[in-house]
Amino acid sequence: MSVWPSAQRPVTASRGLVVTSQPLACQAGLKVLKEGGNAVDAAVTAAATLAVVEPTMTGIGGDLFATVWMERDKSVHAINASGRAPATACLDPLKKKLPDVGIFSVTVPGAVDGWNRLLNLHGTIPFSRALAPAIEHAQSGFKVTPIVARQWQECQVLLSRNPAAIATYLPNGRTPRAGEVFANPLLARTLEQLVKEGAETFYDGPMAWSIVSALAPLGEWLEASDLAAHAADWVTPRRTMFRGYDVLELPPNTQGITALEILNLIEPDVDACGPHNGPEYCHLLAESIRVAMIDRDAYIADPSAMRPGVVDELISTDYALTRRGEIDPQHATKYAAIDWRSQVPAASAPNRGDTVYLAVVDSDGNAVSLVQSLFGAFGSGVVAGNTGIVLQNRGSLFSSDATHPNCLAPGKRPLHTLIPAIVMKNGRPWLVYGVTGGDMQPQGHAQVLANMAVFGMDVQAAGSAPRLRWTEQGVALEQGFPEMAREGLAQRGHPIIDKVPGFGGFQGICFESKTGLLLGGSDPRKDGMALGY
Repeated sequence: MSVWPSAQRPVTASRGLVVTSQPLACQAGLKVLKEGGNAVDAAVTAAATLAVVEPTMTGIGGDLFATVWMERDKSVHAINASGRAPATACLDPLKKKLPDVGIFSVTVPGAVDGWNRLLNLHGTIPFSRALAPAIEHAQSGFKVTPIVARQWQECQVLLSRNPAAIATYLPNGRTPRAGEVFANPLLARTLEQLVKEGAETFYDGPMAWSIVSALAPLGEWLEASDLAAHAADWVTPRRTMFRGYDVLELPPNTQGITALEILNLIEPDVDACGPHNGPEYCHLLAESIRVAMIDRDAYIADPSAMRPGVVDELISTDYALTRRGEIDPQHATKYAAIDWRSQVPAASAPNRGDTVYLAVVDSDGNAVSLVQSLFGAFGSGVVAGNTGIVLQNRGSLFSSDATHPNCLAPGKRPLHTLIPAIVMKNGRPWLVYGVTGGDMQPQGHAQVLANMAVFGMDVQAAGSAPRLRWTEQGVALEQGFPEMAREGLAQRGHPIIDKVPGFGGFQGICFESKTGLLLGGSDPRKDGMALGY
């Protein structure tokens, strides 16, 4: 048992709590709760606000996944609002190479449909109320926060390739600096049109035609019929038990089962692995993550393309027992000598990309775990004309290998990274949480949960503690790891690397069983916060 000495303490609330990566989104969501809205209302409002005030990571041109606990029927509901490849998608015009950005990396955006379906089934406020703060911030402007400003600046070259992106997101020919006010009147007008004409217009109406018409000069890829064919799906979360907790993650086409597999691999041995972030624990983590990530890249795809029964197999305890036997407690699997990509067809490994995550709990005990994203910072780098909409680059996660289940094909969903989690105890929510950062997400989910369930940390300390990131090139250790961890990993044969895309961003809410209070944690790696009442 150990406790990471976080300088921050959890935010405590008794009636409602909102945790996001941006203060304005927290304020918007909390206001909805105080005015009588439920957790779903607040979550959609906060998500729409993030689509304006954190445009580097999210927007209405991206995707959404959410897991919801509704107290009225004491059950979990989950939505997959990810989009599909266009009906004309094929590798021939791409010359067998999938681009990271640009028009040919675009898939149908699912976020707007996700917001609408969440509100229609579980919300209490109209679409217009949920979008009101987003419209206000887009019209009047908002002060750009430091981390968003840095991310924006890193994307200046990408944005400068697209005239509509220059006009919308490079005011005065450059990216906004921290503290400067940025307004987006084009996006405000688009959001107002959504309110006036309904979310359906985004997919089958004037807005859909505006999007497609603006993209036509860039290449024959996305068509109006692709938007019209889109529909989000209600799905059943997959689960595993970890230290007496019931961990719920979303099924493919996203990577939630990868987090479950990591937890299954580490659980039996974690007590014997010494202190938190010590060499034995880090080695177990790195090797378990390696196994799970290889499985992810080999098998996860659109469910229609996956082998029947493979999900049940990957998250079974029997499978974990078998794969655990391949882990040598004293030696790392050789990174250079074993090229697993030559042995199994694999999707492009997403070592890039980030997103936004938010958690909300209301006074009735309803809870929402929600994540939405453009994938890469500013997604494809393509803005749809004068709509202000940045389109995602999720298509870059398809495989170009025609024999792989995740190969690019018309109307197919790609391997996805977004995983909103809920952890249950005694049949009720105990932890609502997520960790952003592409392939860091399942790695972060496992580490944060272990920080709490194994090492006794509170929700804030668990999210603040230094994290390990496994990559194909080696293991990255965040600042704050003890030197013995670095030395121990190196002695076991793990290459230690220093330059990686990042260690993700955590947000979470924990139900305190003894007092009934809500405890919120917000990652210092982000600009966000927890707000409650």
